[in-house]
Amino acid sequence: MNEGGVILYPTDTIWGIGCDATNEEAVRRVYEIKRRSDSKAMLVLVDSPVKVDFYVQDVPEVAWDLIEVADKPLTIIYSGARNLASNLIAEDGSVGIRVTNEEFSKRLCQQFRKAIVSTSANISGQPSPVNYSEITEELKSMVDYVVGYRQEEMGHPKPSSIIKLDKGGVIKIIRE
Repeated sequence: MNEGGVILYPTDTIWGIGCDATNEEAVRRVYEIKRRSDSKAMLVLVDSPVKVDFYVQDVPEVAWDLIEVADKPLTIIYSGARNLASNLIAEDGSVGIRVTNEEFSKRLCQQFRKAIVSTSANISGQPSPVNYSEITEELKSMVDYVVGYRQEEMGHPKPSSIIKLDKGGVIKIIRE
């Protein structure tokens, strides 16, 4: 990822396609792999709530409470994204960020020391694979590296809940 590579990796929810969230060329490649318009934003993972401040200009106070009490993976869409690849930031200047607590993705974020793109491991418009065995060979062949961890798991993880926080702390539920 330091050289702009794209990976296929397990996250705190489903398997994801990831890259350096600060590298525009790597982000462009993820959009190409997914055959997705870059007007559809992708979320990023960080390993600690402290990192949210680095990628968001003004974090609403309620965000800290939501992150702390979340009992399942929670993606929060914040206004005022910064320090990220410009093609990752939505047209309205927002970005979705999830603080991951899952062992592998948390350690990956810690070691990489930057936000990592996390988007479902599928071609846009196709169903999201529930586990590694459902990821198409075509998609696996398009990434630079496939993580060997958790490939045998056959659970049924769910995507994260998504909420949007507007300035002033107004909460809008996008996906429960």
